Amino acid sequence: MATSPSSPAALAPQIGELALDGHALHWERTGDATCPAVVLLHHGLGSTRAWKAQTADFAGRGWQVLAYDRWGYGRSSARPSLDLPGFGADVDDLAALLDERGLRRAALVGHSDGGTVALHFAARFPDRVTALVAVAAHIYLEVSMLPGMLALRQAFESDPRFRQGMLRAHGENADAVFRNWYQGWARPELLSWDMRPMLGTVRSPVLVVQGELDEHATPQHARDLAGNVARGELWLVPEAGHMLPQDVPADFNARVLEFLEPARVAGRRGS
Repeated sequence: MATSPSSPAALAPQIGELALDGHALHWERTGDATCPAVVLLHHGLGSTRAWKAQTADFAGRGWQVLAYDRWGYGRSSARPSLDLPGFGADVDDLAALLDERGLRRAALVGHSDGGTVALHFAARFPDRVTALVAVAAHIYLEVSMLPGMLALRQAFESDPRFRQGMLRAHGENADAVFRNWYQGWARPELLSWDMRPMLGTVRSPVLVVQGELDEHATPQHARDLAGNVARGELWLVPEAGHMLPQDVPADFNARVLEFLEPARVAGRRGS
């Protein structure tokens, strides 16, 4: 008997590890492996745990959901530093993971740094992305982002709840995760970084999502992203901040799944 996409068996995650050149990635797949794939890319201090409000909903709507801890995060291998803002190694890892899972194409949903990784991947491999949702992604560095980064550093150093959350997500690597992220982004030379010129090579439809009260970017940032991809759509969420998938999961899931539905249907027809 076939397993329905919403059955308990289909929604139980399959867990694995992909060994790469010098490091390994922890991955989790939820849903029917015959369904079109959507890959969830976590934020800059996150892990697969960040998507716990999304995986079952997405799998229940007919998606094969693949989430993984990027190199240096969660249960993946430790990492000496990040190669942001280009994220070249992360793009390579995503391509390798898709290959290992036998996925020629997939939809991507990326949050914050994960959204930037998704955009880099779609620019380099436009034929492998069926649709893309960029949630609070960074395409340049605004001076207004710097106080938000400093506030996070202070929270990591002095807020027990923040630190406990990092420990739950990353275990003994929590300090290294935060250090890599903070030292990677808090560099004055990045104020000249701008990936808008490359965004025109992203061919898939892109839903740009950002809270109007995002602590790390202005609404203009999201408008610039939506306006520089070929097929951009903008959703600015009123009274919302940076952590949309966690803070407003019902609204987030509904809107994202609606946007992704044409890619899912097309993927079913092409399978």
